[in-house]
Amino acid sequence: MAAALLTEEPVHLKNVPRVTDTHVMAQVLESIGAKCNGEGAITIDARGASAPRVPDDLGKRMRATILLLGALLGRFGSARLPRPGGDDIGARRVEQHLRGLRQMGATITESATELVAHADRLRGARIVFDLPTVTGTENILLAAVRAEGRTEIFNAAREPHVQDLCRLLGKMGARIEGIGTERLVVDGVPELGGADHTVVPDYLEAGTYAIAAVAAGGELRLECSRPEDLNIVLLKLEQAGARVEVGDGWFRVGRRQGSKILPTDMSTWPYPGFPTDLQAQFMALMTQADGETVISEYVHENRFQHVNQLAKMGASISVEGRLHAFVHGPCPLQATELAVPDIRSGAALVIAALCAEGESVLHNAWHVARGYEDMTGKLSSVGARIESMTVEADPSRGSGSYE
Repeated sequence: MAAALLTEEPVHLKNVPRVTDTHVMAQVLESIGAKCNGEGAITIDARGASAPRVPDDLGKRMRATILLLGALLGRFGSARLPRPGGDDIGARRVEQHLRGLRQMGATITESATELVAHADRLRGARIVFDLPTVTGTENILLAAVRAEGRTEIFNAAREPHVQDLCRLLGKMGARIEGIGTERLVVDGVPELGGADHTVVPDYLEAGTYAIAAVAAGGELRLECSRPEDLNIVLLKLEQAGARVEVGDGWFRVGRRQGSKILPTDMSTWPYPGFPTDLQAQFMALMTQADGETVISEYVHENRFQHVNQLAKMGASISVEGRLHAFVHGPCPLQATELAVPDIRSGAALVIAALCAEGESVLHNAWHVARGYEDMTGKLSSVGARIESMTVEADPSRGSGSYE
């Protein structure tokens, strides 16, 4: 959606998830003069975009607004946006974004509340990330495709959605080599055109439901999601005792109820390693494993916020520093009232509640709606007893607060 700002021709996107963050991004684009029509399939016409300033009330609602920095610089040569919001899972530093854009000729002024950037003309540069960063790689890509000359990005993120952005930009006329590798080479072009593009399926959503099936018992066939995007996750589920079958664009996972879940140590790592965005869900699964599991989080330093909530349900988990959690199972989880701290923790608590005895209530479940389209409907369709309800209006989010 941010890439659509780089052209004056319409961009048509299909398979766009109906989640809160998508709606917020549409509002942001419209606030700077673009037109966004549709839901699920969206047409973005940024011909009339003329105000490269992101409103504070919208920009602070999610982290993805940081991607507008590269897109606005690439289109207008200037950008002003608030410091990005989103889940509080650690620093998720933006200095790698800013350093790369400065190497390309941008002047960026930072304050505690905003980022202001200007560039008379962006120029290609050699950019090296000290750690792979998804949004950092995407931001540099968005700036580089219309910059003058060649940009090389080393230690680039390789996640499926980064590759998908490259494919969309290629359809728009960008020249990008090395897609899916640690080195991306971008030769800038004067202008980009419109495109029709089907967004890649969300491998993190598919991975969440796969973990849920193994935790609660049963079998799921997940369609329209490439199993190769989840190779390490499916391996770990097999090691935990699940049955896994893969095909062309689908996979099946299952565990017979009553069969043991085996303790399976896991460490998060940038793609193609185990995704940090599935760590919380895997920990919920491991509370049911027969033995001790060590879970190591090497991507974000504040990604164990779900531990306290799982402990309220009776889970036995000890955390050592900010890197390691020790899960002692199996734990008979008991239903209770819980508070969702972020998107992925919310998904983990849903999985834990499916395994627990009794009825659980998850407050602040709007977090889950930011990253999962109709989770309650999808889980209900395969046998879960789950429902969502609006409990109060929340003007700051433009919708109700969900449980």
